[in-house]
Amino acid sequence: MHPIIESLKGHLVVSCQAYVGEPMRHPETMAQMALAAELGGAAAIRCQGLADIAAIKGQVEVPVIGLWKEGHEGVYITPTLRHARACINAGADIVAIDATSRPRPDGLSLNETVNALKSDGSLVMADCGSIADARSAAEAGCDILSTTLAGYTGEREKTPGPDLELLGEMVTEFPTTPVICEGRIHTPQQARQVMEAGAWAAVVGTAITHPTSITTWFREAVEQ
Repeated sequence: MHPIIESLKGHLVVSCQAYVGEPMRHPETMAQMALAAELGGAAAIRCQGLADIAAIKGQVEVPVIGLWKEGHEGVYITPTLRHARACINAGADIVAIDATSRPRPDGLSLNETVNALKSDGSLVMADCGSIADARSAAEAGCDILSTTLAGYTGEREKTPGPDLELLGEMVTEFPTTPVICEGRIHTPQQARQVMEAGAWAAVVGTAITHPTSITTWFREAVEQ
């Protein structure tokens, strides 16, 4: 197993992303957020966009999982081979791609995309929305399987917390492939749950790096 992937085992990955129009959407700000997460013990940083990948790679020593979001529907997480290669060229140690069965904008299949990336020597994280996606990603040769898209593709109900059922299915079916749990891990207790369920690592984003959402949670609790 690649040492970068091995280094994630049993640890926390922090996702540092800001949405369009938000005050924190700036590469320098995301790099500062990533450095703060590294100081807190994050074993890796997941981030979005070429400028953010480059800025964060220049600040942290831990591995960077890079992706490039384009669009809002269908396949928009690193949707094409060109996007994936650009993420690697910007400094990503691992590139995260949509691993669903939906049509990809460049017309390539998941297999074709992964094969090209593996030929480049790249490490690939498959963002899955179902067990069928995980099977396709594993068959294609992805290095990491993730629950990132569970509840967002119409194949599974969106759970209020992490999709522990899908995580369990993936861990059971692919015991030799690292399975990372990502999506709606909002508390330390939930993070512990996913690790106890067999996750290789846990990715936490909103609950750590999105102050607008966190503020909303507390405001709603105070005003109830």
